[in-house]
Amino acid sequence: MPFFDPKVLDKYTTEPGVYLMKNADKKVIYVGKAKNIKVRLKQYFAASGDGRPMIPFLIAALSFIDIIVTPSEKEALLLENTLIKKHQPQFNACLKDDKTFVTIMINPKNPWPRIRLMRTKERSKGDGLYFGPYTNAYAARQTVDLMARIFPLRQCSDEEFKRRSRPCLLHGIKRCLAPCTNLCTKEEYGAHVKNAILFLKGQDKVLVETLKKEMQEASDALLFERAGEILNQIEAIQQMSAKTGLVAQPVGKDTDVLGIYRQGYDVVLTQLFFRKGNLIGSEHYTFSSAAETDEELLSSFILQFYQNKQSLPEEILVRHPLQKELQEIINVSLTAPQKGEKKLMVEMAENNAKVIFEQEKDEDALTEAMLLNLQETAQLSCYPSRIECFDTSNIAGADLVASMVAFTDGVYDKKASRLFNIKTVHTSDDYAALHEVLRRRLTRLKEENNLPDLIIVDGGKGQLGIGVKVLEELNIATVDIISLAKEESRHDKGLTRERIFIPSTSQPITLPLHSPLLFFLQRIRDETHRRAISFHRKQRKKRLIKSAIDELPGIGPQKKQRLFKTFGSLQRILEADPEALKQVKGITAKDITTIQAFKDRFPQ
Repeated sequence: MPFFDPKVLDKYTTEPGVYLMKNADKKVIYVGKAKNIKVRLKQYFAASGDGRPMIPFLIAALSFIDIIVTPSEKEALLLENTLIKKHQPQFNACLKDDKTFVTIMINPKNPWPRIRLMRTKERSKGDGLYFGPYTNAYAARQTVDLMARIFPLRQCSDEEFKRRSRPCLLHGIKRCLAPCTNLCTKEEYGAHVKNAILFLKGQDKVLVETLKKEMQEASDALLFERAGEILNQIEAIQQMSAKTGLVAQPVGKDTDVLGIYRQGYDVVLTQLFFRKGNLIGSEHYTFSSAAETDEELLSSFILQFYQNKQSLPEEILVRHPLQKELQEIINVSLTAPQKGEKKLMVEMAENNAKVIFEQEKDEDALTEAMLLNLQETAQLSCYPSRIECFDTSNIAGADLVASMVAFTDGVYDKKASRLFNIKTVHTSDDYAALHEVLRRRLTRLKEENNLPDLIIVDGGKGQLGIGVKVLEELNIATVDIISLAKEESRHDKGLTRERIFIPSTSQPITLPLHSPLLFFLQRIRDETHRRAISFHRKQRKKRLIKSAIDELPGIGPQKKQRLFKTFGSLQRILEADPEALKQVKGITAKDITTIQAFKDRFPQ
């Protein structure tokens, strides 16, 4: 592998620009910017060392450095962001753009606006006011549900709104003003829309004061029922604000606060979102193998996240002073406070980043400890990073199927899981079916050099023996195998012990009743069993429909072909009404009677 010689850096320019570090395959592994390219690159190879833990790994993988000179630092900053998004380098902190966000939208231009949840990768450019985005969809839904109790706006679609001739049940429980049947004025409805917008903007105090004035006016006019309704609104808003745990700060601006916590090769960056002085939410991002300094990581993140964003805060607070060019690009004030409340807000973000980092590491550590426990308990030859569990299903030898569920690093891997139709076994022989599916699966994975670390089969010693036999037939010695069987003589739905059978001993291993490893293995086995049963029922339903339609007297090949061409499937043929069947060429009234007579034989 060609090794980069730092002596050639003497020939590099001292102008500002961007540098692209590449490995031996000329793949970009790191993108950086510099005011002085030569000086910045020499810092990576300085005798005193850079100090960042990932730099030695970056230098070890480095073979080439390309540079792009720019007219100024501002252009270098923009180019660096573009190149990071394009190349997704290994040692840069890269935001993924495949996450969909949830926003809350109100369209004031609609004659009768409603509150809606919108899920898109980017904010819609259509009419309307958007609040968010929320990466936590549950929190967004909860907000909308609570608002529906406070602000009686319509919840139906525009199409349903047009069709309504009488109020829905929501009007009866005072959750909707029923504008669909003109039971409210536009002014009355508009007031609730205005209040809902104030609430979503975080202006709780302004909203409460407005409602108090309305309540007093209603009371003075002797409209006591209306005054009572407004009072209920005020109390609900105050309770909702208390329940959501909003943190009030004396900073009245819409402010985002960024905090970083770094340990070893991993970094967590936390965003806190303050709107009108209230903390309304947070988000965090985890980066591995990030070689940037904290200042570089913050600059890169801000460009990736905020550039070209439609809705921006007035100010972003960070720990370290950043380039003024960055502020010009995103058109948001960047502040690195040194004292006061703003500094405390940055420290709060950093503390949140630390808590999240430790929490995620604790979860990873627990999973790792559990898998290590499995390795020790089941006497496995290697750490079970990738597990595949198999189960078969049939009734009286018919519709034999199998399922395989994959777990990677203790997490269910749906994309890697598979379903199988058994092809060579036509009797109720679970052993033969298991032999077929294991042989098919492992033959393919062996050819792809992608074998799992551990195979689990549902059953006892017999199923384990089949698995061992397949491994021997395919000459595979690197994969461990165990079988998992429920405790004997237990037919209740309570907690059960599991027996693990391993090849090296005839006696099963019984796990403690409340062992985390027991729950983990049960989850794997139960998910595999569920998928096998579900697939079997689906296949059985198809077979029953097909076999029954084949028995229909008077329905010949040509008629069947026409029926299939018209309806697309057997199920739709059976569900079709007589008038639709009559339109098919050649289908008589007698054929229709015959089809309907057989309809009840099919599972729904």
